[in-house]
Parts: sequence; structure tokens; C-alpha cells
Amino acid sequence: MGYQHIIYEKRDQAGWVYLNRERDMNSISAIMIAELANALATTEEDNDIRALILTGKGKAFCAGADLKEVLSGFGAKKGPETDYLERIRVVFSKLRHFSKPVIAALNGLTLAGGLELAMCCDIVIAAENAKIGDAHSNFGVFPGGGGTAVLPRKVGLNRAKYLLFTGDFIPAAEMKDYGFVNKVVPDRELEKTVDALARKIAAKSPLGLKLMKQMANQSLDQVEETALTQEFLTLRDYMRSYDMEEGLKAFREKRKPEFKGY
Repeated sequence: MGYQHIIYEKRDQAGWVYLNRERDMNSISAIMIAELANALATTEEDNDIRALILTGKGKAFCAGADLKEVLSGFGAKKGPETDYLERIRVVFSKLRHFSKPVIAALNGLTLAGGLELAMCCDIVIAAENAKIGDAHSNFGVFPGGGGTAVLPRKVGLNRAKYLLFTGDFIPAAEMKDYGFVNKVVPDRELEKTVDALARKIAAKSPLGLKLMKQMANQSLDQVEETALTQEFLTLRDYMRSYDMEEGLKAFREKRKPEFKGY
């Protein structure tokens, strides 16, 4: 598939998605969301890809939904294929439950739907000059991709309310203090840092990481005892996998394991 609003690259064992609407601050268009869905499917089907990276071209990671497209939807008849906001919701859900680790590399402004997009990712690495905020309230817009539903889980209720109510743009270092950003690096080192992280992740068991991600996500909606029971049962199943046998064998033989994902 030829892409117009994203760039997709396979780099070693990682899939890299660049949001590519620099003049529009990488705002999410209908074309972009369709292309992102295609890139997710491509990455999911390629067993050689062990991690997915989302980043942006230019001065923004993503400034949110394209408000021109939001406005064009008012009063229009909508169905599953034509409702722009519904398509965003579906793709964000696919990304949130993606089977492989997803890294957000925040290269610049990350606002509104851009923040919600980053919240779908498992790990967030930010450039020093990146600024992050909800920003919906600045235009009288209500979040629809996790601003009120997920942000409080990421940063705590009071901090989430501050971001939601003020629309302020927060420096990446402060968002690290909030617990949203995992690591802040100099702008010029962002891709190098994320590339090294992706390589580290690619060396792990794909099956093990998939199960860890599933269990960690599910634990947020479970009481502790239920989560512990589910973790133990998952371990029992995983003990029959090639990857666990290979990992223990490599430990015994004092060599690096070669995982296959089953």
C-alpha cells in the first residue's frame, strides 16, 4: 500500500510509523487513520517484527484530530465506514490491545488526540523539547480517545483534571514526573535511543512479552487475587512453550537465547 499521510519502514525487527503531515502538525486525518490501520495489520502479520514505534515528522508528534474533518461530520449521515471519529476509536482500540510492544517517540508537540494516541502505547520516550497536553478544552472540544477514561489511570486523577481543565502544554520532563513519560532524551538522540530500546525488546520472547502485556493491562480492571490467579494460570500455559524451554536451556548453556514466539 502506498501511503500519503504516514511513512512506514521496517528497520531490523521493528516497524516504524512516522506521522507525516508536517504542515498540519501531523493532525489525524481520515486518510491517516486508514493508513495507520493498514500499518498495524502489516506489523501484526509480520512475525519478524517484534516491536512497533510511532513518531512524527517535523515539530509535532501529533496535534490531535483534524478539526476540519470533525467539523465536516456535523449533520452528516454516519455509518461504520464513514464516521471519522468512530474510525479513530476503532484504530486506537486496536493499538491499545496490539499484541506487540508499542513505543511512542514524542518528537514535539503532543496534544489532544495526539496525547490520546500516545496513551495507546506501552512505553513513551520523549525529546527534551516535546510539550504534552490535553488541549481539548482550548477549543470547547470533548475528548473521545481516552482523555477522561485513560488519562487519570496514567497520571492520577488530580493531574489528569489539571491537564483536562487548563489545556496547558506541559514540558516532557514534567510529564516524566507525572509518570506518563518513561524517559526524556536530547532531541537529536530520540531515534537512536528508541532504536536501541526496540533492539533490546526484539531480543526477548515475543510470546512472553505478548502475555505480559495482556496480563498487565487486564490487571487494572481486576482485584489483586483475581489478577494473581490469572497470572499463575498463564504461567502454567507458558511453561509448555518453546520460548520458555529455549530460555532455560540458554541459561544452562551460558549463551543468548534464540526465541521464536511460540
